Amino acid sequence: MIVRMTGTISEVHDGYAVIERDGIGYEVLICGYAAAELAACQGQERTLHMMEYYEGSAAGGNLIPRLVGFLHPEDRAFFERFITVKGIGVRKALKALSQPVAAVASAIESSDARSLTRLPGIGKRAADQIIAELKGKTLEFAAAAVDLESPAVPAEGWPPEQRDAMEVMVALGERRADAQRWLARAAQLHPGEHPPEEWIHLAYRVRSSEG
Repeated sequence: MIVRMTGTISEVHDGYAVIERDGIGYEVLICGYAAAELAACQGQERTLHMMEYYEGSAAGGNLIPRLVGFLHPEDRAFFERFITVKGIGVRKALKALSQPVAAVASAIESSDARSLTRLPGIGKRAADQIIAELKGKTLEFAAAAVDLESPAVPAEGWPPEQRDAMEVMVALGERRADAQRWLARAAQLHPGEHPPEEWIHLAYRVRSSEG
């Protein structure tokens, strides 16, 4: 079973990405919320945390192996828990998770069925079922949503270009805490030196991935 793969993210499409490894392109299914973050990594080598499953009917003899990829292991862990809900299969989960894991988990733990019904393909009945089966089981994922609202503190040693980018974003009307968080995440995804305008571009890519 494939659980992890390191390769170049060569293509990102609606619902899937293509990962190049040793001259072979692998089609990897992705959740909607991850598309922007993966697009920001396009052309770069990244490690994806995989879930492998078979699609089709064994009786018909047409089982097709599929890979689902995640940039973060905690996202894979949440996905595996999410698809244990009655009526939520892999394909439905891929479509439904258009918002970051932390936001979905927070809605579950706060019994916010209305927020869950905003997810593609999730009606009132499905939202109630998700809450009934998962509430209390996604606390560690929901905690990340609280962290996102906390003021971010710039890491010591930020280069001048990154600090300049933050000031430009604040001047453009962004909250300082948000700009700090997006730039910090951008630095994790794209280590190295970048001019201020590139830091701004990368930070807004991160913002897009948060939905």
